[in-house]
Amino acid sequence: MAKVEKELQQIQTKKVKMTPSEAIVETLVAEGVKHISGILGSAFMDMLDLLPEAGIRFIGVRHEQSAAHMADAYTRVSGVAGVVIGQNGPGITNMVTSVAAANQAHTPMVVISPSAGTPTVGWDGFQECDQVSVFKAITKETVRVTHPSRVADCLRTAFRIAYAERGPVLFDIPRDYFYGELEDVILEPHQYRVDNRGCGSLELIDKAVELLANAKNPVIIAGRGVVDSDGIEAVKEIAEHLTTPVAVSYMHNDAFPANHALAVGPIGYMGSKAAMYSLKDADVVLAIGTRLSVFGTLPCYDIDYFPKQAKIIQVDINPRNIARTHPVEVGIIGDANAASVEIAKRLKEKTPNLAPNQETLRQVAELKAQWEKELVDLAMVDGNPINPRRALLELTKALPENTIVTTDIGNVSSTANAYLKFNNGRQHIAALTFGNTGFAYPSALGAKLANPNSPVVAIVGDGAWGMSLHEVSTAVEENIPVVACVFNNHAWCAEKKNQVDFYNNRFVGADIENPDFAEVARSMGAVGVSVDRPEDLGPAVQKAIESGKPTVIDIHVDGTQLAPPFRKDALKMPVRLLPKYAHLDHRNW
Repeated sequence: MAKVEKELQQIQTKKVKMTPSEAIVETLVAEGVKHISGILGSAFMDMLDLLPEAGIRFIGVRHEQSAAHMADAYTRVSGVAGVVIGQNGPGITNMVTSVAAANQAHTPMVVISPSAGTPTVGWDGFQECDQVSVFKAITKETVRVTHPSRVADCLRTAFRIAYAERGPVLFDIPRDYFYGELEDVILEPHQYRVDNRGCGSLELIDKAVELLANAKNPVIIAGRGVVDSDGIEAVKEIAEHLTTPVAVSYMHNDAFPANHALAVGPIGYMGSKAAMYSLKDADVVLAIGTRLSVFGTLPCYDIDYFPKQAKIIQVDINPRNIARTHPVEVGIIGDANAASVEIAKRLKEKTPNLAPNQETLRQVAELKAQWEKELVDLAMVDGNPINPRRALLELTKALPENTIVTTDIGNVSSTANAYLKFNNGRQHIAALTFGNTGFAYPSALGAKLANPNSPVVAIVGDGAWGMSLHEVSTAVEENIPVVACVFNNHAWCAEKKNQVDFYNNRFVGADIENPDFAEVARSMGAVGVSVDRPEDLGPAVQKAIESGKPTVIDIHVDGTQLAPPFRKDALKMPVRLLPKYAHLDHRNW
């Protein structure tokens, strides 16, 4: 051990001779990388050979798209940038969807991208692709290794940008650059990147404090930045001092404790009416660590809740997000936690000894009670065989306090936004606004790797499950005991609802013929369970978590009990001008 430490100190203080593969792996070790996801390939096999000795676990997935979803969730739970790798050409291009999703989710990630060897570039050789061009639009940066001696420097740049700009970076290295010799120093991260940006402008924080101190109906919106910066306690301080309701941004239900007296739940599609009615009459909105996305602030349940005249104070670490979607009164570029701590401190100095506003507490409690009753009433309507809302209700009741939940995109997964409640950060891992199916299960694997001591449950529709069930083999092979709750309604129901409301129940491409998912799971070495009675779901979930084995629960739900249209804002009633299609015109129904 002493010898290893001595060698490590040597390469951290002076240039030593090593291969490019060794320089890459040692840089990953310095960055605290514990595992890399992907599918093995000849392009990076020289580097792959070093990983076990370096203490880095290679997780072999069944499809490279899953690798980047795993890394996305791993980062959201652990705070450490995930790393993925694949064969040049198709292996890397298979990651386009999941890297694009991580980019819109603002998740730091490094994509190690072997590319065609330099002697054959431009000859359309085997598995050749200009990966840099492909990934330019869906990453924060593409870093191309220009010479084998630069591999460590370029990888450091990739990590620096990934953390600084909060998103994935492509590290593109020609496959022949893994070989050879170089001399370099392996630096510690603090020597080449800085994460702490502080609280932002104190002058602007004072303006924010002035607005909040004089507000009649302030409301806080807490977003992903609050979670990533571990800023929940600081947000609680502000809320409790002002007796201010706290909503959470779309699909970030873990950004404020649901059991807090001032928590009103999520905004956005299928969010909380308590949050929406609290926000509707706000005169000042403190938006912390949220970009206030367009989709996440659209009207819902026919409630146009986002206040048009409110003065907005927006705190975000990325200056590109300030006032991007809503005009602001005060924009603060800073860390969500540091800014919240400073706002809380200055508020207490400016308005000491504020008594709790009992009327606000009463109103919040009343709104929450009304919404909770509505959720339960909707869930208790009979379904054939199970009302999907009832399944969500029974599922959430059965989950232990520390459970991490990953959610896909789709009718049931989106409805889960109304039912999922968390009291700690880093527990809600959702597909977010890129909206691709097949996210939840590989993300659950990544979340479990990041936090092995917490139960991890994926909420997946049957359509999305068809895109991700192959990774059950990965869960079994790597012994990653996550629980997949597959809501089986034999249709792409989010889109089917559009065909119900806008196309007179004409279903094209909506229905799915599914196998027995429980049987498929068992054939792959996992535990498979079928549930078609609501009272059986809670015990099935508890047993699955206690088993410590990869488990698939095939939940048969009613495909006619659907949530409102997902993109009501983007659809119109159909008009047909050719006589051949006249009967499809909504005016002729």
